[in-house]
Amino acid sequence: MNIVIIGNGITGVTCARFIRKQSDHKITIISAETDYFFSRTALMYIYMGHMKFKNTMPYENWFWEKNRINLKRAFVNNVDTVNKELHLDSGEKMSYDKLVLATGSKPNKFGWPGQDLKGVQGLYSYQDLQLLEKNTATLPKRAVIVGGGLIGIELAEMLHSRHIPVTLLVRESSFWNNVLPDGESAMINRHIIEHGFDLRLGVNLGEIVSDENGRAKAVIIKETGEKIDCQLVGLTAGVSPNISFVKDSNIQTNRGILVNKSQETNIPDVYAAGDCAEFHEPVAGRRPIEQVWYTGKIQGKVVADNICGKRTEYDPGHWFNSAKFLDIEYQTYGWVFPKLREGETDFYWEHKDGKKCLHFVWNKDTGKFIGLNVFGIRLRHEIFDRFLRDERDIDFVLTNLKSANFDPEFYAQHEKEIVEKFNKKTGKNISLEKLSGLKAALAMLRGR
Repeated sequence: MNIVIIGNGITGVTCARFIRKQSDHKITIISAETDYFFSRTALMYIYMGHMKFKNTMPYENWFWEKNRINLKRAFVNNVDTVNKELHLDSGEKMSYDKLVLATGSKPNKFGWPGQDLKGVQGLYSYQDLQLLEKNTATLPKRAVIVGGGLIGIELAEMLHSRHIPVTLLVRESSFWNNVLPDGESAMINRHIIEHGFDLRLGVNLGEIVSDENGRAKAVIIKETGEKIDCQLVGLTAGVSPNISFVKDSNIQTNRGILVNKSQETNIPDVYAAGDCAEFHEPVAGRRPIEQVWYTGKIQGKVVADNICGKRTEYDPGHWFNSAKFLDIEYQTYGWVFPKLREGETDFYWEHKDGKKCLHFVWNKDTGKFIGLNVFGIRLRHEIFDRFLRDERDIDFVLTNLKSANFDPEFYAQHEKEIVEKFNKKTGKNISLEKLSGLKAALAMLRGR
């Protein structure tokens, strides 16, 4: 069987690896971005000088030949599902027996005047990184970043490392408050400003102004008409599924390529997975499109299993994610929405230094733990996943909070203060489990 995978990100490569583990099928991965798979989240560290590109590749170059995974550097113009052929930008045609679409995302553009000028770019692909090097070879006097999400703050940190002044235009009234509740969002606002960034909240980009050479020279704020001179504009207002190459095919799409829970499209032998896939019927409590690393990895394995005859459906487990806001690490487990939903209550603790916080949410009637946001303190994923799987109540979670702490040795511990303030707010009398660290974690995972 001839299997072709379009896209060499975490989803496509995971799919290829698990097909090889289970079969002797011919496997080809097509990518127009790079020859070899790399860690996309490490792009910022290449720019900042912390890593070289070769250090971002999870596998040595010999890995592909050894595992008989063929790599093809090409761009797919369109898919002919009737004849089972791909039309490549070189004019070449490639046939397939089964096709996997794992083409990821692309930065959003919303039709802003000037969005295609020189000096205007997103930050998603390796080509974007190369373009950023070119656009900052002569240091801009100022950069303007449009969008207040995780990619926006990464780009701001990258430019800050080269002493380029940055203005952030954020349409929300507080940074990322379409995802974060008020307390966490306010803490990140302060942190961004403390690092010297010009944070503009509640504003939208109106226009990017061109100089006489077709290069960005300023932006105009839509609400006020204010003009901000700049030589670089970063468009980081989210991403969308990268699916333009299938628009003329008979593969059904909405925002993404529509699939069932086995990652199958409406066309036999064609699958879609990762950022580009959209579920007809999402897993209960999950979004139709899930654009994070671990969900792409899970979906890639689901496709591999189904291609190899093992009927499998997507089951991502409990939601979690992690990121970094400058030097504050962020983790989330379960669901913590910007505003409490019906039947929910919460407890928010913030350290006096304004760099650490925990936000617990639980069912106010049953006490069942629902979710946690944590900033500035590292917690063990397997412990909080266990709390959620076992449907523990909030009292149990707070009692065993020490077991989840994963900060390095000699870091300050804050569980006592957190529990004391929780007791004061709720009128409860929770006592911390005496065990802490690895011993507590092992005891928890064994079920004691």
